[in-house]
Amino acid sequence: MVTQKFHACLDRMALFTAALAVLLIFFFGDFLTIASANVVINGAIIGATLFGVGLCFVEMFHLVPEARWLCAYIHGSRDAALPPRLMRPAAMMLRMRPMRISANTLETIFDTIMNRFEDSRESVRYVANILIFMGLLGTFWGLIVTIGGFADIIGGLNFADESVLDTLGAGLARPLGGMTTAFTSSLLGLCGNLIVGFLGLQLQIAQNSLFHELEEYLAAHTHAVSPIENINEN
Repeated sequence: MVTQKFHACLDRMALFTAALAVLLIFFFGDFLTIASANVVINGAIIGATLFGVGLCFVEMFHLVPEARWLCAYIHGSRDAALPPRLMRPAAMMLRMRPMRISANTLETIFDTIMNRFEDSRESVRYVANILIFMGLLGTFWGLIVTIGGFADIIGGLNFADESVLDTLGAGLARPLGGMTTAFTSSLLGLCGNLIVGFLGLQLQIAQNSLFHELEEYLAAHTHAVSPIENINEN
């Protein structure tokens, strides 16, 4: 059950990434036009998106040994290698497989695992948030360029000149370029946030499946000792 849920999340991530790659191939010309509107800002957004995608897959692959240990533990193996990172403290506490665990110890195990899962997702969340910020940054930068361009055009127009329309048309290049920067950076930032957010959601689902599987197993196979029973036994 654990491996099925884990592989399902990994398959969704792979299919989603493959679909994005296919769309990028088919609409590469349009994508290149959008990206070249502002090479610096849009390039940074694209780079942050690729970094976020890679980070999600790295964190997902880090769950592989955690899932293997959990499967081995549920099936009764005491000699399975300890997980390397996220569930290692809990695995060390559960290695002897006690059938009677105090309520406080059980709560500590669950809190430790959940806190480590949360910490591992912080980087993904930060990348997703920074994509929104970079998109807004490009939007405001484009608006500043647009407003400044229109101000320069209006200030430099001489309505007594017969070529005022030609001057106006030539001066529109800068503000229109600013509008292009604003819209393209917003589009790329939102798309990047959507991509990283979806992959981060699959990572969270995979982590939660491991946590819930361990939680259900311990609830079914251990007896939580209350503090009063601990005092009576002592």
